[in-house]
Amino acid sequence: MLRELFPNVVVEDLIVATKETFFMTGISVLGTLIIGILLGLLLFLTDQGNIWANKPANFVVATIVNVFRAIPFIILILLLFPFTDWLMGTIRGPEAALPALIIGAAPFYARMVEIALKEVDRGVLEAAKAMGAKTRHVIFKVLIPESMPALVSGITVTAISLIGYTAMAGAIGAGGLGDLAYRRGFQKWDFDVVFACTVLIVIIVFIFQFIGDFISRKLDKR
Repeated sequence: MLRELFPNVVVEDLIVATKETFFMTGISVLGTLIIGILLGLLLFLTDQGNIWANKPANFVVATIVNVFRAIPFIILILLLFPFTDWLMGTIRGPEAALPALIIGAAPFYARMVEIALKEVDRGVLEAAKAMGAKTRHVIFKVLIPESMPALVSGITVTAISLIGYTAMAGAIGAGGLGDLAYRRGFQKWDFDVVFACTVLIVIIVFIFQFIGDFISRKLDKR
């Protein structure tokens, strides 16, 4: 029955492409989480009225974040080809997609981090500072723990966006389900391959959404 519905689908190719999509998404989510939190903290802490209040520094960080958020992902991949080639030694394959995926998603997540930190009760922050807490203690004992549910929700949304980014990256040779759908499906006019890849991408999205929602609910103290 399945062979009749999907006559052009090669199961082994689907398995390899799915593994590549999971690889690209997983590594890029980790990189985005680290860089996004760092950028988000800088945006928050250098803003007016906060610990490191510094208008020029805040402007520089905000400008960098806004510029990279404004560039469409497919164009960003092309712009980063020289950097990717220098860093990874190639511009093709799942590993080569990682720099563009992380650089494209981290600024998006950084803004979510900033919003999450701004929602932390100011009274809790003032109390921590009044007790003489050092900056690192305010960050790791107050800001991040108090905003953790929102941070998890934000990285979940970002991860789902990254799955879409991997599909776009696949169109220019990054591998994964996007590459399989375009190269073996669209270009050969085999839309059963495109459909099979689409179904798997939707399943991956549901997996990431379920995990993110589960963790967020566990961390939410309300």
